[in-house]
Amino acid sequence: MLNVQQCTIAASVLLVALAAPAPAATPLLGGVAEISITPPLEWGLPLGGYGERMSKPAQGIHDLVKAKALVLKRGERTFALVTLDILGLPGSVKEALTVTLAPDGFSEANVLLLPSHTHAGLEMAALNHRNTLNNPAIGIFNQRLLDFHVERLTQVIRTAAGRLDPVMVGSAVGRAPGCSGNRRGDGVVDDTVTVLRVDRANGQPLAAVVNFTAHPTFMDGSDMWVSAGWPGYMQREVEALVGDGVACLYYNGAEGDQAPRLPADGQQACGSNFEKAEVLGRWVAIQAAATYRTIKPSHPKRFDFALHRVKLPAGQAHPAFKQTGGAEYGIDDAMMAKILNEMSPRETTVQALRLDDWMVTSVPGEMIVSLGLRIKAALHDAGAKHPTIGGLGNEWISYILTADEYAQGGYEASVSFYGPTLGETITTGAISVGKEILRSR
Repeated sequence: MLNVQQCTIAASVLLVALAAPAPAATPLLGGVAEISITPPLEWGLPLGGYGERMSKPAQGIHDLVKAKALVLKRGERTFALVTLDILGLPGSVKEALTVTLAPDGFSEANVLLLPSHTHAGLEMAALNHRNTLNNPAIGIFNQRLLDFHVERLTQVIRTAAGRLDPVMVGSAVGRAPGCSGNRRGDGVVDDTVTVLRVDRANGQPLAAVVNFTAHPTFMDGSDMWVSAGWPGYMQREVEALVGDGVACLYYNGAEGDQAPRLPADGQQACGSNFEKAEVLGRWVAIQAAATYRTIKPSHPKRFDFALHRVKLPAGQAHPAFKQTGGAEYGIDDAMMAKILNEMSPRETTVQALRLDDWMVTSVPGEMIVSLGLRIKAALHDAGAKHPTIGGLGNEWISYILTADEYAQGGYEASVSFYGPTLGETITTGAISVGKEILRSR
């Protein structure tokens, strides 16, 4: 039997082995699949995103919410990139998923889950087995819903892994000016639209992986229909514009302070919040499809990935937490103590995946955009031509702010659970894991 030290060494060797590049001459294989993750309405599907909803069940389904998987394989190394139309994920989802997928060769090191952060989808606290708060404003844990999502994610990854063909890849960056704004008032935005194009070796489109940074918050607490929000419209529109059966996968960025905005050409009167979401989704899709068409895929030389574990600062409540987030979600001192001591993890992960010029580096929550831009700049300087941030990656731990923004207070600070040094901790970890795979040869 291995002792603790031997187990730690063995795990480290495994992570290094998974991150080590295979010879470039070995073809890269890829497969895509999608699946509905819309639970039956009769289960009493609680919508997340706003405390005022009080876990009331959705009244209908406006459009299906889905999970999409892109599985990549070169030699003995495999990676599953999964995007989901969901508010966010507690760590319990990936924990259970990787146990289920272990016989298939998947582990925490080669699965990356990227929620869109739709505010018209399932409440993420309903999937958290550590959630014992019994607070409807936050969400009530539901084992049936957790099992449902783990089963669906298992299925979509296995389906994609069963459809592997040789692929070519390429990437490019466009912009969607006027489609986002900084809701904390400092004016810093990230309006880039980064697209990873994956084609089969015969030139047939396989996937368009799109990154754009903005909250999906046109739907408010009074909208009680399930929807993927503007990212859902965007994905469907890209698939229609590109055609040929392409699958569009969307992931958000450092959206902690990034609000959606209707572009100047889309300021026409909208009769509902769903129409506003459609206008923005279509506008971003036009930019994404135009960027996609500029890409000339080639056989990739680089397919690298890595995962680092990050020890988190001590949990602490913001001094003014009751004034904003605490008030919205009905959190008192006793409940906050449970959040900090029982629900909040002591460590988390950051993860990076690279395909030639393109890279995604995950952060485990809602990072404000200035930190995201700092990570992107550092990785660009280190050799990543098209770096991106995968916001809410694998799990939601809290908002992630700079020390100055934390001191400023407001809603975002009130739901940041690790004090003023969290932003620096996660930023340092994200840059470190990204640079690791950029150094690999």
